[in-house]
Amino acid sequence: MKRAIFLDRDGTINEEVGYLDDLSLLKLIDGAAEAIRLINESGMLAVVITNQSGVARGRFSEEFLQTVHAKLASELAAQGARIDAFYYCPHHPTEGKGKHVRVCGCRKPAPGMLFQAATDLDIDLGSSFMVGDTLKDIAMARLAGVKAILVHTGYGKEQEAGEVKPDHVASDLLAAVLWIMGEGSR
Repeated sequence: MKRAIFLDRDGTINEEVGYLDDLSLLKLIDGAAEAIRLINESGMLAVVITNQSGVARGRFSEEFLQTVHAKLASELAAQGARIDAFYYCPHHPTEGKGKHVRVCGCRKPAPGMLFQAATDLDIDLGSSFMVGDTLKDIAMARLAGVKAILVHTGYGKEQEAGEVKPDHVASDLLAAVLWIMGEGSR
């Protein structure tokens, strides 16, 4: 089985802008490409796990979301970094219209995306990590038996005072990955 570092997208890899509904809003956070390159070099998988309720709310389509992920992958590749897989939840339990308005098992903090990635990619969740900027990321990791790191980018600084505690708090994705490669892997 493989080990992975699961990554929240908005506020962790790229700047938090609310709804990323325009490609011009996609901007990498400093150090994110280097962090993902380190994950790649370590032999661990880099897997994005992201809630994207903008689909349910009609802010953008799943096709546009695929375009965002392709652009993100291209920008990372230009810096020698690779995302091994993208998983997203397009649902919202109460807002929007159509088939995406529903309670599901994939919307964070539910661990459905982690379980699906583990099945698809043969990942050992117990030896993997989740890095994100919200307590939903941390709670999801806990439910799946994954170690959790909260970053202070995005919403991270506002999130620390919750009931769910991360295994580590880092200033950004690069600091989180450096911790995982050192202290966190022991």
